[in-house]
Parts: sequence; C-alpha cells; structure tokens
Amino acid sequence: MVVKSFRDLEIWKRSMSLVKEVYIITDNFPQKEIYSLTNQIRRAAVSIPSNIAEGHIRQYASEFRQFLYISLGSLAEMETQLLIACELGYIQRKAIDHIVKEIDEIGRMIRSIIKKLIAKGMN
Repeated sequence: MVVKSFRDLEIWKRSMSLVKEVYIITDNFPQKEIYSLTNQIRRAAVSIPSNIAEGHIRQYASEFRQFLYISLGSLAEMETQLLIACELGYIQRKAIDHIVKEIDEIGRMIRSIIKKLIAKGMN
C-alpha cells in the first residue's frame, strides 16, 4: 500500500484508537484529578498520533524520525501515568493490561519505522 497521508499509517490508526480507550478509562478517575493526572494522561495519549502526523507531513525523514522519538516518549509517559493511577487505586491493573500491551505493540511499530529510516540513510 502506498502511504499518501499520515492517515494511511497503521501506527497512526492504532494510536488514535488508543486515545479513545484512554479517554474512556480516565473518565472514571476522581473529579479532583481532572486537572492533574487525568489531564496529563490524556495529553500524553493525544501527543502520540499528533506527533506521528506532524512528523510524517514534514519534508525530511530526519524530522519524521525525531517526531517518532517524541511519540515513543509520550507512550512511556502515558504508561507510567496509568501505572501511577493504578498505585493510587483509581483503576485496577487488570483494566489497563490490554492498553499496556497496545502501548508495547505501537512502540515496536514506531521503533521498526525508525530503524527502516536509519537503514535507508534517510537523514
């Protein structure tokens, strides 16, 4: 398949689905967390497909690679914040197991694209 747009990228599609899941799961957080942990988790989630899209639209592969690295950072940030929410008792670990697996898979996909960009010498 020819990738004409970031919307054609499987990592973008999957990370968009992840955003929806994160919004649903954080909906049940305590109201006192709306401007702190809830907001931070949601912002990290939204950052993932946003950076994939922004990087893909850039002119140079090196810029795309940099935005993919930022997406990886946002994945790690979001996972950490979800685990903090578990520690605080806002959600059960079992409730985020599938999200953590998806985070791992999206991370692998992003690293694979980064490796391909590097192997092709696309700076």
